[in-house]
Amino acid sequence: MPQSIQNGQILRDRYKIREQIGQGGTGSIYLAEDTRLEGRLCALKEVEHNQALPAQFIEQAREQFFREASVLARLDHPNLPKVSDFFSEGPRDYLVMDYVPGKDLRERMLEARRNKTFLSENEVLRWAVQLADALNYLHSQDPSIIHRDIKPSNLKITPSGLIKLVDFGLVKIMALDEVTITIIQGQGTALFTPLEQYGGDDAHTDARADIFSFGATLYNLLTNEPPAEARKRFLDTRSLTRPREINPNISPRVEKAILWAMSLHPDDRPKSVIEFREALLGKQDVPERADLRQSSFEIPAFSIFPQEMIAGITAIGLFVLGLVTTLLKL
Repeated sequence: MPQSIQNGQILRDRYKIREQIGQGGTGSIYLAEDTRLEGRLCALKEVEHNQALPAQFIEQAREQFFREASVLARLDHPNLPKVSDFFSEGPRDYLVMDYVPGKDLRERMLEARRNKTFLSENEVLRWAVQLADALNYLHSQDPSIIHRDIKPSNLKITPSGLIKLVDFGLVKIMALDEVTITIIQGQGTALFTPLEQYGGDDAHTDARADIFSFGATLYNLLTNEPPAEARKRFLDTRSLTRPREINPNISPRVEKAILWAMSLHPDDRPKSVIEFREALLGKQDVPERADLRQSSFEIPAFSIFPQEMIAGITAIGLFVLGLVTTLLKL
């Protein structure tokens, strides 16, 4: 996706663009100077809606963006960047957040891999406790807020060691009396996305989707390897390598907790992020059934069709089912 705004350009007579610092399915992220507050840097998250959609859907998406941005602007937590403003410029919407300096956890993991070592479990657990606190705060809001794009590159560590969960491009506000239509392009990074997050209607996505992505993120950080995609595991549960087979320094307790969080069916995961945190720290027992080789979604390994064909049919089926459900509710 080409850069939509140029370095030096000023948005809303206030935010002077320095450079593009990130890019995703919904648009770009820019580092900008706040010209009204000298010395303040901020991050502008760009949301570009799919212009191929009918006008009424785009209007719904923009209304949804402003509702959700106003909710995010009220959040106040040390592990979340502060949202200070939101506005539109032409067909694009922008969310203004504090700029968080420092490396993201993907960079830290890649450094360990280049050095042919692993991040220490104790260090990763310290990060996990902070992330759990931030997610519990989001999930406890009324209505609940689901991040839906947890991954190592969306977790930055400040020079003081504080973890910040950034990029609210796919956030979902769990309003009970509304149907949320995923019109913003992108549904999260496939390697960290649960099955229920695929499709056009994510009305059934709840806090357990973040728990899945949380577990997949810890898997990646502790093994230097991304986990197998949920769609691939749907076809063959054996495609997911256990973390201790890659990094034997991982404790059995932590491995069991991660695998529990990464269960394919939401009902098989921890009920809350606090329950997952307690399992990671050994304060909560992991159910014996939390074994990813015995999944509620498991199907026979043999088939008269190639697995690639089944994967395609499965993805299309999930999308069509979500779209039909959405249209019926309109």
